[in-house]
Amino acid sequence: MSISVLRTDEGPSAWYVEVPGTARAVRIDTDATTTAALLADRPAIEKAAAAAAQATGSVDVTTLALVSPVTAPCRVVAQMVNFRSHAKDSGFNPDQVPPTFFRKSSGSLAGPHATIVRPEHVRFLDYEIELGLVLGAPLPVGTTVTEADLPRFVAGLVVTNDVSARDIQLPKGQFYESKSYPTFTPVGPRLVLLEAGEFPHLERLRLRLWVNDVLRQDRTLADMIVRPAEALTLLARFQSLDPGDLLLTGTPGGTALKAPAKIVEIIGGLLPPAVKWKAFFAKAESNPDYLQHGDVVTATIATDDGVLDLGRQRTPVEHR
Repeated sequence: MSISVLRTDEGPSAWYVEVPGTARAVRIDTDATTTAALLADRPAIEKAAAAAAQATGSVDVTTLALVSPVTAPCRVVAQMVNFRSHAKDSGFNPDQVPPTFFRKSSGSLAGPHATIVRPEHVRFLDYEIELGLVLGAPLPVGTTVTEADLPRFVAGLVVTNDVSARDIQLPKGQFYESKSYPTFTPVGPRLVLLEAGEFPHLERLRLRLWVNDVLRQDRTLADMIVRPAEALTLLARFQSLDPGDLLLTGTPGGTALKAPAKIVEIIGGLLPPAVKWKAFFAKAESNPDYLQHGDVVTATIATDDGVLDLGRQRTPVEHR
């Protein structure tokens, strides 16, 4: 059975295990100050999980100020256009999208209820719910990961939101900057540690994101193009990972950004870049789906039957 781990702002080693089926949690007796160190202290996690099963010494989760269960610094890697629905929204043929990775700064990590802050110079702020894989073992360059040994490398799962400044990303082709501002990667609330027998449930996980309680994204991992084991294998061709590192596995369709109509795209290709992007963002001004000051983004990842439930993020948006 999976174990849901929480981290709070009470101190660098303030970790808890949730009591299954309740809004209670039990403190983990550990000195671990990083996700990697906590994963290495498995006996402490198991002891707290046993106490949680008896609801011994539990506290009300609603009284805890939750922060990201993935600690910085760490490597944060993300997959680009990795859901068929997102590929179609972006104007790509899903069968012809090459596997592509990019990095995010771990300084962008934020808690599951933290405010997403749009920098003053950013105009078009977008959302991307993504399943996060938290590494539990070293992944050296050259490693091949199969579905059968995925549990050896992936310790657990988290809800993430790959917040994106589109007017930085698109004209500059600058993924790192556009996705790395502080608060641009809300994580949690839970780090759900899986047993080996639970990994087959991954494809049934449903990713949902609402803005102001209006559903924007809703797909299961069955819509994914490159599955986690293959993604780790492809990534390991050039990038090593360590325990506590985070891989964001792509977002479904439904983001604010959409590809322009084909005829507009053709005409746009004939224009100088500066003129093209000016026209593109002039049209984007009328798109109400980009995040506005005061919006609230809610994100959940769970199987429909609740066998796996990574919890609910609820993050307000602030423009500065």
